[in-house]
Amino acid sequence: MPRRAGRKTVERSRYREYEQVADHFFEAARDAMDLEYWTAAGVLIVHSAIAYADALCIQQSGVRSAADDHEEAAALLEQVLPSSDEVSKAIQHLRRIIDEKTKVSYLGELYSRSQTKALWDRLDRFRRAAKRVLQR
Repeated sequence: MPRRAGRKTVERSRYREYEQVADHFFEAARDAMDLEYWTAAGVLIVHSAIAYADALCIQQSGVRSAADDHEEAAALLEQVLPSSDEVSKAIQHLRRIIDEKTKVSYLGELYSRSQTKALWDRLDRFRRAAKRVLQR
């Protein structure tokens, strides 16, 4: 795939590193939720989802999004994964998580338990789909 603005070429074998980063964010989000640090958990959930998207894009195409707008990561993922119902649902979960990024990261508002739980559920669904693809 040719390099485009907002994309970075990455050696395909490095997808495992990105997956490990995503796993670390996932585990840290779980820990933050256990401590009832809802906003911190929300930020970690967002970063975990983006790292899983990067891992998938790298594994499938050798590129990842480098755009400031993380919606580009979802758009790239949609391009590189074979189309299926499962993929569409997973990307929808990713997009909903990314939609919350500004609110949880930059607005200075505390996230509630219920908001964080909803994000966690989306991440869990996206992560399960990502793991199925990454383990092929």
